[in-house]
Amino acid sequence: MNPLEMLSLDDLHARTSVKWRLHPPDVLPAFVAEMDVVLAEPVVRALSDALRRGDTGYPSGTGYVEALAAFASTRWGWDGVSVERSAMVADVMTGVSEVLQLVTEPGSPVVVNPPVYPPFFGFVSKIGRRPVDAPLGADGRLDLEALGEAFARAATTGLPVAYLLCNPQNPTGTAHRPDELASVARLAHEHGVRVVVDEIHAPIVLDGVRFTPYLSLEGTDDAFAVMSASKAWNLAGAKAGAVLAGSGAVDDLGRMPEVVAHGPSHLGVIGHTAALRDGGEWLDEVLAALSANRSHLADELAQRLPGVRLREPEATYLAWLDCRALGLGDDPAETFLERGRVALGSGPTFGTGGAGHVRVTAATSKPILSEIVERMAASVG
Repeated sequence: MNPLEMLSLDDLHARTSVKWRLHPPDVLPAFVAEMDVVLAEPVVRALSDALRRGDTGYPSGTGYVEALAAFASTRWGWDGVSVERSAMVADVMTGVSEVLQLVTEPGSPVVVNPPVYPPFFGFVSKIGRRPVDAPLGADGRLDLEALGEAFARAATTGLPVAYLLCNPQNPTGTAHRPDELASVARLAHEHGVRVVVDEIHAPIVLDGVRFTPYLSLEGTDDAFAVMSASKAWNLAGAKAGAVLAGSGAVDDLGRMPEVVAHGPSHLGVIGHTAALRDGGEWLDEVLAALSANRSHLADELAQRLPGVRLREPEATYLAWLDCRALGLGDDPAETFLERGRVALGSGPTFGTGGAGHVRVTAATSKPILSEIVERMAASVG
């Protein structure tokens, strides 16, 4: 069964999330990381049971992290998730912000790899830190030379330096390899940089590509990872996430304000825990569907928009499209919205390397994916 092929466009228009309410009804949305999917039955059952018994209070216990530990062991062969080295947070970006405040100071440089998830820039600035670019290479992978240079420049400020890594990378869908991540750890140690990793897309890897948890590698003891079940099981509206500390970062984690733990929703914790414990079969069905969608999107683009270049993602359900050959300027998403009535992610918001690009959320049915490309083609025809 394909969970991405079970909902009609009418079903989706009945939803009230930002994806389906930000734009008028005639706009087909593919701009935000929400899947057009039916939820995993274990998640529906767990949440329904909680509502029936009126279990809508405050979260308690360590069940979420225990479920994450079991999932990490089964999926990634990694036994490094520890209740004693974890903290619950409302969501991944809240966790990232809190950790960055623990390991840096106001004005500190925070190195990022654009094109990257736009809130990286906003959240870093909001807490009074300064984003510093170390752009991805032309191949869409980490440019380790540029990263080392950025670390060296940042260190000259005399302030504590952090590196905010997206693993897997949003929007490119790059799954960073173990050798690349080991080089990151070496560079960070060499320059005294603290690494904080957003691993929200970790469960979404395609066609046998393996996800490597950053904290599973040697030399990452002083680093942090922030994880959540929200993206893989489409639970962004049910807030919950976990900060994981390396063995040498426990004292830093202990300085996190206790009030931060009040952020997760109890229903979010229940839903995420059920997903991690019992949602593996559903996730496998989704991953198979996403792999098929990747091929379908590539075929549709080749037929209808051969000038658009897709570097097929290894992970996530996002597609990063190079539209520069179409001559639509720095922000092609504006043209696609105005002329084609299809809403895509705006490339320039992802930072350096984003001009002339759009991001497409490909976690939908094949007919809708085809309609997205058809509307894009109509915009330039």
